[in-house]
Amino acid sequence: MLYAQPAGRPNARLGIVVAKRFAPRAVTRNTIKRMTRELFRQTELPPLDCIVRLSKPINVKADPATSVKLKALLRTELTRLLASQKMPENSR
Repeated sequence: MLYAQPAGRPNARLGIVVAKRFAPRAVTRNTIKRMTRELFRQTELPPLDCIVRLSKPINVKADPATSVKLKALLRTELTRLLASQKMPENSR
């Protein structure tokens, strides 16, 4: 989930919440945070305060902590969420 509201600052800020109950392994939580920060830096956003929060279990202890499939799924979903907040082309 992405929560966003206008910021009183000239740039966008990011907060990340990854609960242990949704991603039980630290490796998975760190991967989610790392990918979120990377995509946030690459996306041109208006001045917003954004919070990305994991809302469903991403994997269980029986599955691999990180996999190519998991990373691709995360990248797709994060890109979609951040793109929904992008500035329109004509207002840059």
